[in-house]
Amino acid sequence: MTKIDAIIRPTKLDQVKNALKEFGIHGMTVSQVMGCGTQQGQVEIYKGKEYVINLIHKIKIEIVIRDRYVDEVIDLIWNNAYTGEIGDGKIFVYPVHNAIRIRTKQQGEAAL
Repeated sequence: MTKIDAIIRPTKLDQVKNALKEFGIHGMTVSQVMGCGTQQGQVEIYKGKEYVINLIHKIKIEIVIRDRYVDEVIDLIWNNAYTGEIGDGKIFVYPVHNAIRIRTKQQGEAAL
């Protein structure tokens, strides 16, 4: 099993979520997060004063999938989150050693 974390623009959430649903992935965790990377924040003006905002609002999608779908899901997320501009986000991939469904105590892929 593999865990994929995707940090994306908030405006791309529905597009990525719908693509994952069409692929057959219904279980996911979505969080509002803040961070910075290459984009290094942005400058905003409030009441005539300039403010540098170092942390940008992003969305984090977390999913755990069967290993055989990893490349397809990465491509799906990339295709639906991509704008070509700085700040598109990142995709992180981690091995998962086990998953346990609390209600039934099923383990491994059966718990997905």
